[in-house]
Amino acid sequence: MALNVPGLIAVIIFYALTLATGLWAAWKAKKTEKNQSQTEVAIVGGRNMNIFVGLFTTTATWVGGAYINGTAEIVYLPSRGLAWVHAPLGYAASFVIGGFFFVKPMRSKNYVTMMDPLQEKFGGTMGSILFIPPLLGDVFWFASILASLGATVRVILDVDGHLSIIISACTVILYTLLGGLYSVAYTDVIQLLFMIVSLWICVPFALVNSASENIAYTAVNELYQVPWTGTIEPRYIARWLDDLVYLGLGGIAWQTYFQRILAASTSKQATVSSCLSGLLCAVMAVPSVVIGAVAASTDWNQTTYGLPTPNERGESNMILPLVLQYLCPTYISVAGLGAIAAAVMSSADSSLLSASSMFAYNIYKKLLRKKASETEVLWVMRLSMVILGSVGMGLAFLSKSVYDLWFLSGELVFSLLFPQLCCALFISGTNVYGSAAGFVLGFILRLLGGENTLKIPPGLHYPGCTLVDGVYVQLFPFKTFTMLVSLITIVAVSYLARVLFKKGGLPLKWDVCNVFREEACHQLHHELENLQQNREHTSD
Repeated sequence: MALNVPGLIAVIIFYALTLATGLWAAWKAKKTEKNQSQTEVAIVGGRNMNIFVGLFTTTATWVGGAYINGTAEIVYLPSRGLAWVHAPLGYAASFVIGGFFFVKPMRSKNYVTMMDPLQEKFGGTMGSILFIPPLLGDVFWFASILASLGATVRVILDVDGHLSIIISACTVILYTLLGGLYSVAYTDVIQLLFMIVSLWICVPFALVNSASENIAYTAVNELYQVPWTGTIEPRYIARWLDDLVYLGLGGIAWQTYFQRILAASTSKQATVSSCLSGLLCAVMAVPSVVIGAVAASTDWNQTTYGLPTPNERGESNMILPLVLQYLCPTYISVAGLGAIAAAVMSSADSSLLSASSMFAYNIYKKLLRKKASETEVLWVMRLSMVILGSVGMGLAFLSKSVYDLWFLSGELVFSLLFPQLCCALFISGTNVYGSAAGFVLGFILRLLGGENTLKIPPGLHYPGCTLVDGVYVQLFPFKTFTMLVSLITIVAVSYLARVLFKKGGLPLKWDVCNVFREEACHQLHHELENLQQNREHTSD
């Protein structure tokens, strides 16, 4: 296959347009910095994001390369099908739930990052420990979506995927470093619009290709092949629900989401943007669903791809670019590549900003150097972007294994961080003892559940644990179970610690985290003030 020169030129133009938009947004951010905190402008855009930009950038939280590629892949797989496509419904639910329940308490207190309420509630040390799962998640996410772009470029343009990874990473690092959230948000608008137009242009050409059967026919006719609509066997219902809850609730506890929400001008605008983004997120999955259905309805022997099929070659994860390459004209496949590149970059920049902003603001400023100036924090954030971006770029060369690591870290965010965030925002009386206990128990339970993609066997066989093709599969909703156990543990241990220390069951000198000693000191000080006031009143 020869180098696709027109495609290469089109991609270069798209990258130049994205970079130019990012640099313009950086200039806009510089103007805003004159009147506001540099740190807040970089992390939350000065809290003056208009609703149009807010809608697009919030949608881009989860509508990225993995979203459009993964949706097409699941529809295409004979063992899955449309019935197993959780992402559109799950992430749409996370936007709506986040909008109605999490926006107001976060926005009303003018938090800068998601870690602020956690550090406020559980202290700086515990907050820094809770920072680890989202940090790993953001770095692995950055790496995995760059890897998917590299593979796509290799299929369509016949260019070394490593080169596209390096160029994409450098572009994203540059404009995010210079403009912060302004650059992320305004490039998201360009990228999402490009994604919508490009994918819908590709759909009609894929549908009418002579190698593909009518997808309405193959959706119900089992004589042709396995229907792409898919089925859910009764024994898999609990696991199906587990995955749906994981995406619906696990999609909330990420800084990539809150950095957009906290940038809104008002709580009402943030709520509206979040809920509308849920609708747009679901709509954005439609082209990928159609492309996956077309791939499942295609006789690949009638294309230049030939046999065996992508599934038999183990290339089902590349089904979207394969459809663009072999079922669409060249100029159309180039447009599709632009859509994938746009999706990747819209996710990559936000994950990079997320990790670096939490490190600079919550770890460096609040723990390591509390007297650090605004300029110093900003430079630390920029330096961490370069370091984390370079690490992610290096990990991208590991390809599939990186995506597996991101998926596991995402489950850790759901199991460990989501209950902590709920307790910090909604449940009074919880403290660092409960937080630590819930974190440790949740972490142990999640690892004991096993992870087949990383070849971690289950140490705890939940009800319904079944051996399938020599591998144990947990049919019990253990991810949701782990999250609930972690949540209950935080509340129960917090209450137990309060009772033991307050009722004298344990001496206050054992309160190593100074939770109740400080309360006792404040109470004693308050009582002394009241006593002094009473004496003064009596003497008068």
